[in-house]
Amino acid sequence: MNIQHIKTLGELKKSGYQPRSIKEEVRSNLIEKIRNKENPFTGIMGYEDTVIPDTERALLSKHNILFLGLRGQAKTRMARQMVDLLDEYIPVIAGTEVNDDPLNPLSKFGRDMVAEHGDETPVQWLHRSDRYGEKLATPDVSVADLIGDIDPIKAANLKLSFADEKVIHYGIIPRSNRGIFVINELPDLQARIQVSLFNILQEGDIQIRGFKLRMPLDILFVFTANPEDYTNRGSIVTPLKDRIESQILTHYPKDIETALMITEQEADVPKAQQEIVRVSELVKRLIEQVAFEARVNEYVDKKSGVSARLSIAAYENAISSAERRSILFREKQTQVWISDLTGIIPAITGKIELVYEGEQEGPYQVALNLLDKSIRTVFSQYFPNPDQLKKKRNTGKRSIEEKEPENPYRAITRWFDAGNHLDLLLDMKDEDRVAKLYQVSGLHAVVKKYYPQANEQETTLLMELLLHGLAAYSMLSKKMIGARIEFKDLMGSMMNLNQLELGEETDEPDGDDYQS
Repeated sequence: MNIQHIKTLGELKKSGYQPRSIKEEVRSNLIEKIRNKENPFTGIMGYEDTVIPDTERALLSKHNILFLGLRGQAKTRMARQMVDLLDEYIPVIAGTEVNDDPLNPLSKFGRDMVAEHGDETPVQWLHRSDRYGEKLATPDVSVADLIGDIDPIKAANLKLSFADEKVIHYGIIPRSNRGIFVINELPDLQARIQVSLFNILQEGDIQIRGFKLRMPLDILFVFTANPEDYTNRGSIVTPLKDRIESQILTHYPKDIETALMITEQEADVPKAQQEIVRVSELVKRLIEQVAFEARVNEYVDKKSGVSARLSIAAYENAISSAERRSILFREKQTQVWISDLTGIIPAITGKIELVYEGEQEGPYQVALNLLDKSIRTVFSQYFPNPDQLKKKRNTGKRSIEEKEPENPYRAITRWFDAGNHLDLLLDMKDEDRVAKLYQVSGLHAVVKKYYPQANEQETTLLMELLLHGLAAYSMLSKKMIGARIEFKDLMGSMMNLNQLELGEETDEPDGDDYQS
């Protein structure tokens, strides 16, 4: 029933309106969504069997909630979507600072309005979008910011004593009465500020500078935090944690498929880029695998975590790398090549925290290693694993009739062993890159053997993957020299490296080399 036309307390009483607490309201609307098999947390993937059911149980129990997890795990997004579980509109006394219920006013202002105007007390309607408050915890947050303080200017202007409730300036929490209030990164809040929340959570009242003020606020609290051992910034004081009824552990996507859907949904790719740049499923998996590799890498701080934002930013960078190339050479269409993934390095280095050994290695080198590990992992999903071929050759006894396992990469490695090498520039025309790839004997044949139905664009991308993959499995040498990638036979590169160590001159150009 639409009752927004109601403008006075008397009309509200006649309508039969019955107030209910914020937690009752959320519980009732959640029950309705569950009955209708609607997902209350749309657009959040990978939590269908874990975090979302836990959150629904907490809300059905009318609990305050703490989302505990590493960065980039959609904790704040979960909290913000709870707004959709509120009624669309609720009535409040016109002019109130703390969303006073007309039938049960809390503040002195609200009580005085009802006492003075009775059934003619003016009523306003508050939309659910205005019933959400959020505060990022920082060390400079004060009790006055959150709860309130005595305002001497107001006291002077109204000629009131500090003992009068009207001189109180309410903080953000009382102003969120009858709504949802979120405190992000709770451990960053100073311990003495956390203590000020005890009464609000347990007894439902507030205290301002010793003022004898009881105000049973009606708020659904949601807190977010990283695990307490994440950094030395601070922790949640134990009594406060004890007062938060439900602690829900969040997590990163557990499989690549879910991660791919999240990245695709969240990446901001302009339509103009989409029309120019094609991104294959292979490249998407390579980018996503980087985040998975980083989360288990010995050089990356696991307590810090690796946010889903890494994959999102890397995906956007990869497309922009291809777009930049197409602009340089005036190409109407292109695709993201494996070589373009060097352009995602800034997205990786900015999203990982390194342990001491990682700092010694250097963030750029760690990022390159993560990219190589990603190529290595994805390569074995598309082509036979070179390590498995080696194991079959080197282990076990074979009968005279049993043949040695076929090495599909022999023609490729022989071409490089013959003294040939291949240089791929980071910035080069697609037709030039394709021509270069076809120079390598056996490369096209291997792709066609395993992917006979692949079109020309897919075939050439798989040919490039073969080169990078064989280098990742130490069957070829790969160096990054300036703006080009050089592929050579492994043995010749090792001999050159030995010459450098002995101080002999080589024909290699100066610059920072990356040896795979």
